[in-house]
Amino acid sequence: MRSRTLLIGLLVAAIATVSAVAATQSGPRKAVSAPKAPPVPLLWKVSDGDNELYLLGSFHLLKPEDYPLSHDVDLAFDDAESLVFELSPAEMNSPALAQAMAQAALRTDGKPLSHELPEPMRLQLQDWMKANTGTLDAMGLHGDMLLAFDAWFVGLTISIIEMRKQGLDPELGLDRHFMTRAEKAGKTATGLEKGREQIAIFDGMSKVEQLQFLEEALSEAHKAGTEIESLHRAWRRGDAAQLWQRLAVEMREKHPKLYQRVNVARNDAWVPKLQAMLDSPGTDDTLVVVGTLHLLGEDGVVEKLRAKGYRVERMCTGCPPEAPIESTAKPAGAKSAGSKPADSKPASSRQP
Repeated sequence: MRSRTLLIGLLVAAIATVSAVAATQSGPRKAVSAPKAPPVPLLWKVSDGDNELYLLGSFHLLKPEDYPLSHDVDLAFDDAESLVFELSPAEMNSPALAQAMAQAALRTDGKPLSHELPEPMRLQLQDWMKANTGTLDAMGLHGDMLLAFDAWFVGLTISIIEMRKQGLDPELGLDRHFMTRAEKAGKTATGLEKGREQIAIFDGMSKVEQLQFLEEALSEAHKAGTEIESLHRAWRRGDAAQLWQRLAVEMREKHPKLYQRVNVARNDAWVPKLQAMLDSPGTDDTLVVVGTLHLLGEDGVVEKLRAKGYRVERMCTGCPPEAPIESTAKPAGAKSAGSKPADSKPASSRQP
């Protein structure tokens, strides 16, 4: 089976705007399953001696049975004085964000999308629209209105509807969950970037990338979301190695320019901001919740901070113990003051 790396990486593990758009769209939902054991967290602690960052990999759409979260994650939240997300809660919760994305996707050539689709894809899209007429009508996309948008937006809409059928809900995504908890707890919550920057990633896709995005969305819909569901299971297992391979390595090989925009460039822009939090005076700690893709592998934020000399630990009580790959060097300007009492911290699995 051909891997659908472009679609998967963009949707569930890289760009938080997807959750904001999905939250404005209705659609059929799968019945809730029985509660399961908490997901194994993709959670790392980065320390400089007196400040700590907890880096938590998000899945932007989740299921009711993905809660409650693990005790490690709850302890990290309790220990953090503030939270940081890809986008600020104010922007994520603003209707203006979804409106801006739809506006960016409107076609300007006066022709429907079907005009530029290969015949097999055009027929496949036509069949999907017919089968989902009720859902599209509920979203205000009557008749052929969906064809007034670019291929990337149509692919995004298809994928969100299909993920809802699998029980994945943007309102239950990890970032939205912690935005709500932060507000209730009175904790400061900010964003690493702006919504317009994320929209530009989609809108800046080439025609070839957009058509592949749409092709993959239609293929995934035909297979009843098997790839999305498989990826969701890997996230629940906390399987960083498999997620790195499926989200990053394949996209990097097949779509290097898009991978650079989606992952590497954004990570490089975030690292100085995260480093500033670590190097700031005082002992305040921060929980950072971003798409899982951004934390994985040599291009991820975790390894980029490790390379700067910070101490990095995988925080996971239930994970098998492994020797950590940690730097013994202190980062430039790091403080030597003692850290907070260890009994308030999540347990370390001693994994990298």
